[in-house]
Amino acid sequence: MSYDVLKSIHVSCVAISITGFVLRVGLVWTGSPLLGSRVARIAPHLVDTVLLASAIGLAAIAGVAPWRDTWLAAKVLGLVAYVIAGSFAIRRARTRGGRLAAGVVAIAVFLYIVVVAFTKSPRGGW
Repeated sequence: MSYDVLKSIHVSCVAISITGFVLRVGLVWTGSPLLGSRVARIAPHLVDTVLLASAIGLAAIAGVAPWRDTWLAAKVLGLVAYVIAGSFAIRRARTRGGRLAAGVVAIAVFLYIVVVAFTKSPRGGW
């Protein structure tokens, strides 16, 4: 698969993933029973699997590695922080305020990851 096709898949999955996250946070916030639906439980895992696989493919094609390229290491660490904050926003936080705060943190970390991807610098835009 070409780099450009893989990058298109990756960027599309990024957009789908963050949109799905924001929608799920909205479902949590409103107490909607749709959060327990089969689609809401399975789709994020499918999208994020394709997202991660495409990221690994892009890194392999580009010859970059997180232990050698600090910007990629920053993205990987950001991903870990995003997943942890997201898990608190969706299910682990015990209060509405905690879920809201975790959701805001997750979205901020997501934006940091995107900026690092564009600038190829762990400092992002700073």
